[in-house]
Amino acid sequence: MRTLLRPTGFVDSPFGNDGKVERLAGGLNWFASVELIHGDGKRELVAVEGVEARFDDAMAADWARLTAARAPLRIGERMIRLDQPHVMGIINATPDSFSDGGAYPDAAAAAEAGAEMAAQGAAIVDIGGESTRPGAQPVWEGDEIERVLPVVRQLAAGGVAVSIDTRKSGVMQAAIGAGAGLVNDVSALSWDPHAAATVAAAGVPVVLMHHQGDPATMQDGPRYGDVLVEVYLWLEQRIAAAEAAGIERSRILVDPGIGFGKSVAHNLELMNGLALYHGLGCGIVVGASRKRMIGALSNEAPAGERLGGSLALALKAVDQGAQVVRVHDVRDTVQAIRVWRGLRDMALTPRA
Repeated sequence: MRTLLRPTGFVDSPFGNDGKVERLAGGLNWFASVELIHGDGKRELVAVEGVEARFDDAMAADWARLTAARAPLRIGERMIRLDQPHVMGIINATPDSFSDGGAYPDAAAAAEAGAEMAAQGAAIVDIGGESTRPGAQPVWEGDEIERVLPVVRQLAAGGVAVSIDTRKSGVMQAAIGAGAGLVNDVSALSWDPHAAATVAAAGVPVVLMHHQGDPATMQDGPRYGDVLVEVYLWLEQRIAAAEAAGIERSRILVDPGIGFGKSVAHNLELMNGLALYHGLGCGIVVGASRKRMIGALSNEAPAGERLGGSLALALKAVDQGAQVVRVHDVRDTVQAIRVWRGLRDMALTPRA
């Protein structure tokens, strides 16, 4: 039965710890312990030092992916290095998204907001034209294209690295033609049978997000045996499907899908165990901004009053090596990550 590897026991610095710590995904995080998650459900905490002697071939392959540096993302003319965390700003050109639906009266306003996010430090701006909040209904492809295309076109023309948030191959193709350089698919290329081929042909990177059920029903009593493991194995299958369609693993990012067919307890477990997903060998995207779990833990605070919780989850993600955090509040998140980065840089500076 297969054993998965979850890095833990994070340390500030590798100095003086030769052989006792490992670097996580070529980034700024180092870990001294590994939780072995065995196929029978048992978990075992072991030190990094000497752990490789216990590996079978599958574990050795996972370990190699855990510790290997991630290739940079090319989004249009932009090159985004994945050896450090970045912010992806959210622009929902929709009337019904859970947090900012209807916030922009027209495409020009949405594009202006996206440009401001880029100016505030967002490495990527993610444009969506269909709400996928719990209970949302599908949007006709033509309407979705009409909503996103002018926003994508204007931002891309201004040099912004643009992502298109969609499940539909027709929207993907139109947005890529207008300058989008990344596809963010909440269905992990499973909703539209032509989506994987569209991404492969375009040669753009893609985010594969885990979900259980569809937006209309996904929060109707979601259930898992072990959410951490089941999400891992599901994403592993979707990566294999993407590779079979001609998408190189170096162009694939994964998202555990916080809030997409998960209870509050599931979401918390995923955030606590996030480092496990580096074993997939892909960059990790986390989108927990303003999610309902924050309200559930803070006296049902409405979406617009969840900044503190959003920042806590963003920092939890980067503490475990997540390369991209997808957020509504770009300025505040960029500031938080810059301070986090300052702490890491100081810890990783050799003492004189």
